Amino acid sequence: MSGVNNHPIPHAVASMQDIVTDDPQSWDILWQRNILPWDTGDIQPPLRQVIEGGDVSFPKGGRALVPGCGRGYDTIYLASVLGHETYGLESSSTAIAAARELLISKSVSSEVKSRIHYEDADFFNYQVADDEKFDLIYDFTFFVAIPPPKRSLCGAKINSLIKHGGYLITLMFPHVSEPYTTGPPFYANFDSYADVLGEGWEVVYDRIPDDATLEGVHKGKDRMVVWRRK
Repeated sequence: MSGVNNHPIPHAVASMQDIVTDDPQSWDILWQRNILPWDTGDIQPPLRQVIEGGDVSFPKGGRALVPGCGRGYDTIYLASVLGHETYGLESSSTAIAAARELLISKSVSSEVKSRIHYEDADFFNYQVADDEKFDLIYDFTFFVAIPPPKRSLCGAKINSLIKHGGYLITLMFPHVSEPYTTGPPFYANFDSYADVLGEGWEVVYDRIPDDATLEGVHKGKDRMVVWRRK
């Protein structure tokens, strides 16, 4: 599949760091130039493990949000397995077009496809009505792309979008100590999430995935944490 990288490679990450700025549209440049080191062609194994492993009782048939959804592997998976009305956000119109193209090509039922929605939108300005708040938000390579000084805004936005009792799934990569300068394009660790989410959350799942289930650069750098909004 065009644009899929089985293993993120250093020169692609370096190119991404040179291009990405605070302007959300800088991500569209990456898509246009096919610099997509995060795109492995499928969902990450830790997401499958936490959803299907039975350790967390995720709701079925609710509403899910995937900010920075990319080509949409995760949105298709969540809509298929949990039956959620699933929304993928991207600030790149090129990414949205790629996600819609992938959805058309996937061998999933028309019912599942009808539950998947892609929006060209800036996450920080995204709003929903009180009765449309989400049961689940999934973050993989979105938070890590936010400059640390701006992350408090991300925490506030997550709190405004998820309902009480809802779940935030955070696949932290690269899960390393600060400072970390090699990306992609910043770092993520447990404390960096906890600091911006604030009070009112409980951790219901916290696991370092077995390296045998991971590929390439993810070995030794993933941590899966699920938070529940009280």
